[in-house]
Amino acid sequence: MGAKTWMLVYASGNVGKALSGSPQLDRDATLRLARAVFPKENLEPIGDGDLSYTCPPADELHIGCYPAASILASKEFGIEHPSKLPAPFIAAGGNETVYLHAMHSVVDWFAYAQWVNGKLVRSLSLSPESGILEDIGQRLPFEEPFWSGQHPATEDNEDDYPFLFHPLELGEAALKELFGYQLEGPIDRALLEPHSIPLIKFKRSRWRWKLW
Repeated sequence: MGAKTWMLVYASGNVGKALSGSPQLDRDATLRLARAVFPKENLEPIGDGDLSYTCPPADELHIGCYPAASILASKEFGIEHPSKLPAPFIAAGGNETVYLHAMHSVVDWFAYAQWVNGKLVRSLSLSPESGILEDIGQRLPFEEPFWSGQHPATEDNEDDYPFLFHPLELGEAALKELFGYQLEGPIDRALLEPHSIPLIKFKRSRWRWKLW
């Protein structure tokens, strides 16, 4: 697997439904949200990306606002302990449910979290090398088949893999369940096509004030 993500999503309902049917990207709202979440940075538009790529480099922000969901992809969201996400990122979601999804194929690491009304209700982070870094709250239903061994990481337990499942496979299941799309593995063609959801790309830099 080669998928990577580090993104935050604010949604007032089901994210997959909110993004289905080719919703219109609100470019003005996107710019307002970008400036509100990153007030200390100069943000220069550099074109459009899409939902298939939510792991931008450290000097970029990819973001899109839709009628019932907003997506932000930034380095700040690729954290090993989602529960430590700075409060302003959560507060920016207002009364909406806030989701974090992050995974990195090079180290087989996956993390996700969910906040409802500003309260953390679930956070999970794990990798084969580091083990379970965080496991807070009740497991969501889509996780259970993995924890019960229905998606074994290896055939016949032929090695000492530390988990019953592969973290990236759970990461793909989270994408499907929480956001209605997938990036890799067996893909349900009835799901949302991530390439169809545009995100505005911004180059990030700190403001430089001149003293005259």
